[in-house]
Amino acid sequence: MSSADATAPGGPGGGGPAAVPWRAWRPGQRVVVRRRLPAGEPQPYTDVLGDLVAVDDDGVTVRTRRAGDVRVPGAEIALGKVVPPAPERRPRR
Repeated sequence: MSSADATAPGGPGGGGPAAVPWRAWRPGQRVVVRRRLPAGEPQPYTDVLGDLVAVDDDGVTVRTRRAGDVRVPGAEIALGKVVPPAPERRPRR
């Protein structure tokens, strides 16, 4: 992911609409969001991958395969982008 894909408010983009492109995402799109974790966590970020359920001024909700619906506040979005649909699952042999 590049920093041009999504920047949280107050980031390098200055906080205008171009600085938070996740606000332009549409429900139903498949997205990946790099989320900042609180200080003290073993790693500074985690990724949330899935179908976008909701977008508002406060953040996004992503429906993941493993954790269900995950709410990511806008202040925790470090990067993000729209990604291609998941590949078809192949049946077990």
